[in-house]
Amino acid sequence: MEKKKIQEKMMEAVRQVRETNPMAGSLTNYVTVNFVANAQLAVGGSAAMVYLPDEGEAIGLAGGATYINVGTLLPIHEESLPYTAKVLHEAGKPWVLDPVAVGIGDLRTKILKEMKPYKPSVIRGNASEIIALSKMWELESGNWKENHGRGVDSTAAVSEAESAAIALAKWTGGAVAVSGKEDLVTDGERIAISCGGSAFMEKVTGCGCSLGGVVAVYAAVTDPFTAALTATSIYNLAGSRAEKKAAGPGSFQMHFLDELYLASPEEVAENPWKLEMAAE
Repeated sequence: MEKKKIQEKMMEAVRQVRETNPMAGSLTNYVTVNFVANAQLAVGGSAAMVYLPDEGEAIGLAGGATYINVGTLLPIHEESLPYTAKVLHEAGKPWVLDPVAVGIGDLRTKILKEMKPYKPSVIRGNASEIIALSKMWELESGNWKENHGRGVDSTAAVSEAESAAIALAKWTGGAVAVSGKEDLVTDGERIAISCGGSAFMEKVTGCGCSLGGVVAVYAAVTDPFTAALTATSIYNLAGSRAEKKAAGPGSFQMHFLDELYLASPEEVAENPWKLEMAAE
């Protein structure tokens, strides 16, 4: 019964996005900015890519939700990212954090530590990033510098990040999505394991970043857990379908965007996933 209710909310989120075209602004890395914007458009949202502090504030307040990605940092991001997060938090606006390569460099560490009080609605990352962020924010014990993975690649399995994801979700009051071979989404109480996707996703830069941008699109119309699970489900569905048509990574990306656009609300909600309750 619980899963059925969640699926109904997922379907409604997909419908609302396509009917209302909500704007989800992004402060994201320059390697993947094009893919993020195209994925947001493909699911029915509106994209706005900015990087200056005043633009982050303006787009954040004007939009339904905002995506902040710490991937490829420039000096201006030391001001614009924490400032935008603060504005969104104070305005009660949903926002999504992607702590890309957490643990690499002093500037990235400073920015992520400054964001902690502003409690993102959704945190999306790979297993190593989620583990490292939970320790950096002192929600779990341990040395976060030992868990930052290999650059943007995870060295930990999704299952290893479950307790970290739960801790982060309980701190923020929102949701956490952990990407991997099987994806985990939690709000600290419920845990959804979503299946599908494609091995080609590891051969195309920006699948994870664009997923964060799509989470923000859905966060503009629904609660954090539903937004994270809906975005994860449509990605797994589109990935598995695109793989059947693709000859390689280049054509995969093209077919993937098409499949995001073509997926029906029912197909998104019914893409294989299972629901569990977090251990006490």
